[in-house]
Amino acid sequence: MSKSTKALVILAILIMVGIVLQLSGMLDPREMIAIAREYTDHWWLAVLLVLLQVILFTFALAGSTFLWVAATLYPPMTAALILAAGAMLGGISAYFFSQKLTDEWIHKVENSKVYKLLQKEDNFFTLFALRIMPAFPHALINYSAGILQIKLVPFVITAFLGIGIKSYVYAKVIYKATSTGSFAGLLDFATFGPLLLVSAAILIGMVIKFYWGKRRGI
Repeated sequence: MSKSTKALVILAILIMVGIVLQLSGMLDPREMIAIAREYTDHWWLAVLLVLLQVILFTFALAGSTFLWVAATLYPPMTAALILAAGAMLGGISAYFFSQKLTDEWIHKVENSKVYKLLQKEDNFFTLFALRIMPAFPHALINYSAGILQIKLVPFVITAFLGIGIKSYVYAKVIYKATSTGSFAGLLDFATFGPLLLVSAAILIGMVIKFYWGKRRGI
């Protein structure tokens, strides 16, 4: 079996695993938490959560589901590291997987605002602003970056930092809520507001810089 054939076989298996997990209901946070509680003392559970995220992020599935699982089972910092690692590795996988997308998918990505923004400003600050923004579709960042062949180093660093910081903020609220029974803090502006403001400030600054440079002919 040639290397290209092996790669296609592995790719097909990963796609099937991702689809089966999504459709079977095995990714329901409540079910996963109930099962995983028995294994929180085992080191391999964290590794498994990271690997599952990699599969889902690769194929633009709901990797964010694991926020609830990790934040419920682990202290905020540990949960943030698990989520950041999974999202970063999943982002790298999606970056390269974007080269295998169909023309229809590529066309959809290229028509997105994320793609057009990264096409103009593909620097560290733009990537970080998008990563740290609450409820932002990371699949678009991953696929757009792959199609545009954005430099991998800033892509990887911003994925880990941005998602890590954002995960830590939400993980603190969720971890606390597991004892109080109230998740109202997740909807509180004091929780997601700072993330939104930082992201908006960076993006506004980049837009101003872009148009100022355009006016001056830079």
